[in-house]
Amino acid sequence: MEDVLRVENLRKTYGDHEAVKGISFSIHEGEVFGLIGPNGAGKTTTLRMICTLLTPSEGHIRICGHDTVTDGPEVRKIISYLPEDAGAYKDLTGRQYIRFTAGFFADGEEFEEMVARGIEMANLGDRIDSKIDTYSKGMMRRLLISRAVMPKPKLAVMDEITSGLDVMNAYRTRLQVRGLVDQGVTVLISSHNMFEVESLCDRVALINKGDIILCGTPQELMEQTGSKNLEEVFIKTVGADFDLEESK
Repeated sequence: MEDVLRVENLRKTYGDHEAVKGISFSIHEGEVFGLIGPNGAGKTTTLRMICTLLTPSEGHIRICGHDTVTDGPEVRKIISYLPEDAGAYKDLTGRQYIRFTAGFFADGEEFEEMVARGIEMANLGDRIDSKIDTYSKGMMRRLLISRAVMPKPKLAVMDEITSGLDVMNAYRTRLQVRGLVDQGVTVLISSHNMFEVESLCDRVALINKGDIILCGTPQELMEQTGSKNLEEVFIKTVGADFDLEESK
C-alpha cells in the first residue's frame, strides 16, 4: 500500500517555543486517518504545514512524492483543506457557490463535470438553489465538504468536520466523509469528538505537547492502554490531572 502522505522529523518553532517537536507519521492511500490531541498540542500547526500554509522549521512533508516546500504548487493541486471555521458566500445559492469555486480548478467540459459532481455530493435536493444564508449548519457543512473534494484531491484535510452539528447532521456528515474513500480520496481529519474518530478512522495519531505519543488503529491504542474506547485512551495518555476512577 502506497503512502499518500509522509511526515518526517517535522519541527515548527516560534521564537523560543517549539510547537511541533520532530514528529513522523505516514498515511496510506485510501485511509481515513485521525490526528487528535488536546488544545495547544500542535495539531493545527501540523495541518497547516501539511497544507503549505506554514513552512516547517525542520523536516520534510511529502504528498504523493512532492515536497511541500520545494514543490508547493504541485502539492496544492492535489490537496484540499477544510478548516473548522470555513465559510461560504451567503448571498449565493448552493449551486452558484459550487460553480464559482469550480471555476478555480477547471473549465469547459471538465468544469461542468466538476459542478455536477459537487452538487451530487452535497445532496441538498431542491435546496441547492436556495441562498446559503438559509441553510442549516448541517447543510452548510455538506456543501463545504463537497466543495473541498469535488476537484478529486489525492488528500483531503478536514478539521472538526461535525463541530456544532446535531446528531442526525453529524451522522450524515460522517457518512459523507467515509464515502470519499470510495471516490479515491485519502482523508486526514482532526477532531475533539473521540466517538467520531473511533468510528471513522482506520488509524489514529495522538499528539501532545508537540510530540506524537501513540499511533495505530483505534483497537490497537485501546489494547495498548487497557481502555474501553478512544476517549479513555485520550484521558489516560494526556489527562494527567484527571482521575478516571474518581470520576465514576
